[in-house]
Amino acid sequence: MSKGGRKRPGSTQNSTGMTGRLLHTKVKSARGRKNSSTLWLERQLNDPYVAEAKTRGLRSRAAFKLMQIDDRYKLLKPGDSVVDLGAAPGGWTQVAVDRVGALKGKGRVLAVDILGMEPMQGAEIMMLDFTEDDADIKVKNMLGGPVNAVISDMAAPTTGHRQTDHLRIVYMCDLALQFAIDVLAPGGVFIAKVLKGGTENELLARMKKNFTSVYHAKPEASRPDSREAYVVATGFRGESHDNED
Repeated sequence: MSKGGRKRPGSTQNSTGMTGRLLHTKVKSARGRKNSSTLWLERQLNDPYVAEAKTRGLRSRAAFKLMQIDDRYKLLKPGDSVVDLGAAPGGWTQVAVDRVGALKGKGRVLAVDILGMEPMQGAEIMMLDFTEDDADIKVKNMLGGPVNAVISDMAAPTTGHRQTDHLRIVYMCDLALQFAIDVLAPGGVFIAKVLKGGTENELLARMKKNFTSVYHAKPEASRPDSREAYVVATGFRGESHDNED
C-alpha cells in the first residue's frame, strides 16, 4: 500500500494483508509434459498466494485459507489445543501454532497426516492414515484428553467424476466430524473441507445437533474456479446427540 492509502498500480491487497503483483508468466509447452501439467505450473507461477507463502516462510498457500477463516470467525485462541487432520505439508499447522501461542507454551497443536511431514517447532506430528479403523483411537491416546478445535483439510484424490468426488469428500468430512464429537471440549470448534454446492444433508444435520452454529465459508485464498469450500461449526454442545430420535 502506498502513502495516502492508495494501492500501487498493478497490485492487489486482501484481508490477510497480503499484497501481490499482478504479473503473468506464460509457461511454454515442453516435450513430454502433459498440457494439464503445463497449466498447473503456469497457475502456480502466477498465484500471488504461492509467492506470498514463500516470502513468509509458510509451507503452503493453504495457510492463508485458515488465516482468513479464523480472522472471520475468531476460532483459535491463545492456550487452545488443536488437532490438525490432513496436515501435510504443514501450512495450517503453522497458523495454528502461531495463533494458540504454542511456541510460548500457551497451547498445543497435534498434526496428523498419512504423508511424512518435516518437524515443526511448537507442533507434535503423527504420520497416520486417518481412514484406518483404529486411527482415531491412536490419536485420542496421543492427546490424552479433550481439545478445543479439530481442523481438517483432508481430501481424497479427485477422480474428475463429480458425484464420486462429492462422496469421497463427504466421507472424509464425516470421519473428521465423528472424531471431533468424540474429543472436543464444550464450546469447541470444527472446520472441515467440503465441496461447494452444500454438505450432505445427514452430515449437516449432525453438525447442527452437536454445535450451536454451522457456517459454510469460501476464503479468498480458495481459487475462484475451485469447488472447494469449508464448513465451520462453533459452540460444541459437549455431548453427542447422534443417537437421538
